[in-house]
Amino acid sequence: MSRVVAIVPMRHNSERVPGKNYRILGSKPLYHHIIETLLSVDEIDDVVIDTDSDTILEDAAACFPQVKLLRRPEHLRDGEIPMNKVLLHSLSQVEADVVLQTHSTNPFLSGEVLSSALRTFTSEATDSDSVFAVTRINARLWDNDVRPLNHDPAVLLRTQDLPPVFLENSCFYIFSPDVLRATGNRIGTSPMMIEVPPAEAIDIDEESDFRLAEALERVNKN
Repeated sequence: MSRVVAIVPMRHNSERVPGKNYRILGSKPLYHHIIETLLSVDEIDDVVIDTDSDTILEDAAACFPQVKLLRRPEHLRDGEIPMNKVLLHSLSQVEADVVLQTHSTNPFLSGEVLSSALRTFTSEATDSDSVFAVTRINARLWDNDVRPLNHDPAVLLRTQDLPPVFLENSCFYIFSPDVLRATGNRIGTSPMMIEVPPAEAIDIDEESDFRLAEALERVNKN
């Protein structure tokens, strides 16, 4: 059996939403939502938090004693450091055959979606070396030079009839440590896209995203 490890990288500081990883959403810190989801997924053997935050390390040790905590070293703490380098360091301290990396900023991502994605990736019928989450977009897209990307302006197709395009939404990535070490990238050379429902793909990147998440949390509770 493959050993599946889920890694959640978190920084203490956030430029656009200060303290967002441990800011309260609903009745608990934001990062609790995804950790609780990961712990509920049967296919995941271990959950790992990689962080530079004493606040998160102390809280996680108290609330999630079954989660492995990694203190991020100084040279990997800058916001400009590529995530692939952070993951390589995490995997130097963790034994894994399959890695699922996600973020604390996806609080509505469901265990069902993650479980299905892991089963798909580990299936013998799958020849992909990695998986990443996407959001389907059926819309008329243009580039910065006002050129159509996915449609002919002279042929006014209904948006639902346009060829779909897919947004890499960063909800999750699934890969083997060997792929990351060989390519330096969590997306390998033969990846597979897995769609995430829009309501689950909400990512908290701006203050307005946090307010939207708070509104959805209130709706979900009622």
